[in-house]
Amino acid sequence: MCLAVPGQVMSRRDRGGIAMAEVDIRGERREICLELVPDAQPGDWVLVHLGFALEQVDEATARDTLATAERLSGH
Repeated sequence: MCLAVPGQVMSRRDRGGIAMAEVDIRGERREICLELVPDAQPGDWVLVHLGFALEQVDEATARDTLATAERLSGH
């Protein structure tokens, strides 16, 4: 089963013609590729899987997903 987790775009940049972003996922910063969601801007929420943003989501959906994941993991 594949799992995408919500993260908030903190900044974005171009790396050799590829749209990249620094994304905060539960307090951990990661660099991810934005090529599948080129309109994502700092402050936006995206679903991240294997270093790629798959789609944009609204903040309420992102926070609800994070809360559900925490409840299911027992944390």
